[in-house]
Amino acid sequence: MDLPIVNYSKSEYIETDTGNKVSRKSVICGSQNIILGGKTILQTGSVIRGDLRRTGAGHAVVVSVGRYCFLSQGCVIRPPCKTYKGVFSYYPMKIGDHVTIGEGTIVQAATIGSFVKIGKNCVIGRFAIIKDCCRIEDNTVIPPNSVVPSFSVYKGSPGKLVDELPESIQDIYEAQTKDRYSKFVPSRD
Repeated sequence: MDLPIVNYSKSEYIETDTGNKVSRKSVICGSQNIILGGKTILQTGSVIRGDLRRTGAGHAVVVSVGRYCFLSQGCVIRPPCKTYKGVFSYYPMKIGDHVTIGEGTIVQAATIGSFVKIGKNCVIGRFAIIKDCCRIEDNTVIPPNSVVPSFSVYKGSPGKLVDELPESIQDIYEAQTKDRYSKFVPSRD
């Protein structure tokens, strides 16, 4: 699967020192509480809610995104929340390396492992845990508190195990995310 070169307007994206490419039309709330690992692309209309955090003084990492991640247009990353002993609170979210999140997908997971591909228009419920090397098909709903095991493919609403991935999937996803990053280049305006 050879990806095409995607040209973007240099004026629309900000490139950080660590190689993150962030659309000026993405929405990043509470940036002081968000870590992007490097070489991560945030497309137009993607949203990361770092402002949703436990109350209290000081900075807290609310959303941690690994390296070579791709957040597609209109996806929403927001930390999971719950009421515990009468107190409503948000909890941190960690996203691993080489993760692709499709257009229009909403993620409220506790953890997404590395080498994970999430399709378009999915809902990843609160406190879900998606282990390493998984694929979530388009339009899938992963219920809150679910655990998706490594090397699995989930599909449906609610998402169910429909297939397994080969052990080589880690190398395949790593090659795809690096290829996508290298082909996401500024146009010569």
